[in-house]
Amino acid sequence: MTTNILLCTLGASWAVVPEIYGFLNPDKLPLYQNHPEYQSLNQRRQDYQLQSADEIWICTTQGMATENSLTKLSQWLQLLPEPPVLRIWQAQGTNDLASQQECEHIQELILRCCLKAHEITQGGQVVMSLAGGRKTMSADMQWAASLFGCQALLHVIGAEYKQMPALLQQASPELFTQAFNTDVSHAIMPLITGQTRRSDLLDIRMDNIAAITTAAFPLPLAEDGETCAWAQPEHSLAQELKKREKISSRLLGNYFFDLSREEKHENWRSLYRLSPRLIEKLRNTPLTRQHKPWLDSLPKADLHRHLGGCLNLQQQRQVGQAIWTSLDKQRKQQALNTVQHLLSNTNTWGWEWAEQLKQQPNRADLAAALLVKASEQQLNHNLWQVTEPRIALKAKHPHGFSAYERPGELSGSTLLSAPEAWQTYAQCIVEQSVSEGLAYVELRGSPQKYGDGLIFIKSFYQYLQQALASLPENNQPVFRFIIIADRRRPEDLKQTIQMAVNAKAELPDFIVGLDMAGDESYPISEKISEYFLPAFEQCIPLTIHAGEGEQAESIWKAAYHLHADRIGHGLSIAEHPKLAERFRNRDICLELCPGSNCEVVGFYDSRNPATHDLPEYPLMALWEQGLPLTICTDNPGISRTTLSEEFISAAAMNKGKLSLWDTLAIIKQGFVHGFLAGHDKEILLKQCDAKIYQQLSATKQ
Repeated sequence: MTTNILLCTLGASWAVVPEIYGFLNPDKLPLYQNHPEYQSLNQRRQDYQLQSADEIWICTTQGMATENSLTKLSQWLQLLPEPPVLRIWQAQGTNDLASQQECEHIQELILRCCLKAHEITQGGQVVMSLAGGRKTMSADMQWAASLFGCQALLHVIGAEYKQMPALLQQASPELFTQAFNTDVSHAIMPLITGQTRRSDLLDIRMDNIAAITTAAFPLPLAEDGETCAWAQPEHSLAQELKKREKISSRLLGNYFFDLSREEKHENWRSLYRLSPRLIEKLRNTPLTRQHKPWLDSLPKADLHRHLGGCLNLQQQRQVGQAIWTSLDKQRKQQALNTVQHLLSNTNTWGWEWAEQLKQQPNRADLAAALLVKASEQQLNHNLWQVTEPRIALKAKHPHGFSAYERPGELSGSTLLSAPEAWQTYAQCIVEQSVSEGLAYVELRGSPQKYGDGLIFIKSFYQYLQQALASLPENNQPVFRFIIIADRRRPEDLKQTIQMAVNAKAELPDFIVGLDMAGDESYPISEKISEYFLPAFEQCIPLTIHAGEGEQAESIWKAAYHLHADRIGHGLSIAEHPKLAERFRNRDICLELCPGSNCEVVGFYDSRNPATHDLPEYPLMALWEQGLPLTICTDNPGISRTTLSEEFISAAAMNKGKLSLWDTLAIIKQGFVHGFLAGHDKEILLKQCDAKIYQQLSATKQ
């Protein structure tokens, strides 16, 4: 529970405390209701976002004048219908602050009270008053505020004592329980003199230097309404703070040097401008589900997102409806007749229905009929539920990898073989990317399976541009396309690669790479690498699916036979330390997809007891080795995921080892290793860097 604290010093003028408290709490104590600048006072509170104080903390000396003030203060609180908590500390053995020792004692008390207040608030506000007590106490409050920060520094000014109204000269407790009359209101003006932020010097942890905490500089918490007499300690917080201020430049420089020396991966450049306190918080906070809104708001890049597995069921039905609307009456009836046996079956359709659908010349019509006419329950059951639990499907399900692909049977090439689907499909992908906070997306697909590959690519690009044009310019994701060559069909490789080369020539900015996908049990041979020569000649980057369910040898072949720039998955690379070292040295990035990796291969997930005997996901092990990697979605429609969810899954699959700081660095890797042209990548990186810094620097520290 958050607490808002008003921290004050106190001398002979006790009335400054209710005068400040009334300004902070106009709803509970409307002292300034008749003030000539009442509206202006309200505006100042709003400008500084000041909240009502729950507690009043008093730092003061001992002596007769102070005791009289405390008595008046106690009487005033007893008259309030909803009095705040009052905590009082007195510097033991002090009176008029007539010696150096007494001044140092009260200074130490003020500093420790301020440190303690920030700990107690738990995210609430600390407001500090410069009114009350001697000028040295006010100076100490200002120094404490400059170091520990505060929501506002408050003061009260007024007329000279002789010119004050008689009511103020008497200053009875009753006067400060209700709205001041006009004369009194004109004589008092509460002010906000500024706002301060916590100093970076307090949070540096390096060598023999620890962060400034209440554990190192304790102060007992005074009980409500009681006075805590506090003796001066041997270990001085004031001296430690003065020492840090003296060597501040060296301390901060050494902190950031040590930070960079420890890191295996550079984070966003601007994040090193954050305070050490916030950096340490990011480094030591594990990513959990509660951070999903934070993740959603960050600009992200997805480098491994299959066009065919993108859409969720609702979006698939939208595309199905677009196809269905384009059909004439006769084709609709033919499609319905063909799938009627499935529509009338409210249970399982059997396993062969999808393969039978693929054999039909009008399979897009049939898919549209099922998507439009089948119930959501039927579709959910036959696309997803028949393969549950979706863990280690390749090894545990009778149909192996096909069980993983089952939710995509009414999407991808089944729909995209119909040109009537392309515009709606593109619109859905743009909407999906915007909803996930994606700034850069590399889609990958097999245009050769959708009819004329070149026609599809050019049309799909135009439809993406049309969908983007409806968005504000600063909220338009950047889309690029990777063409997939299927390792299961080596006889078609030559034609697919030539089509990719032609597409690159026609749309040089949109087509950015080639991918070798398909079942990894089909080997990558030296002969296959010859087919890629035309792509190599055009310097088209390659990303290769390898090392998901197979041994590290498949990754080795992708790296050496095809000179891969990135590897899709690459989970087994840890089995081959020399290869892992080469990937690190050559900056070859791994595209990890936690959700689909768990579904296909099977890994531990702290959220699912059924996985607790499975191996831990290798993300953090590879990350700590310094391997470049990024997190991707693979087939978000099939795995029912988003990029934010993939990060959360990665954290759950690594037993809470993934920190917020590492998360930010992995997000950056997605942009750094994209196949986007260098100039465009530099611009996008700077834009995202600025946005992330702006968001994090506004975080309440």
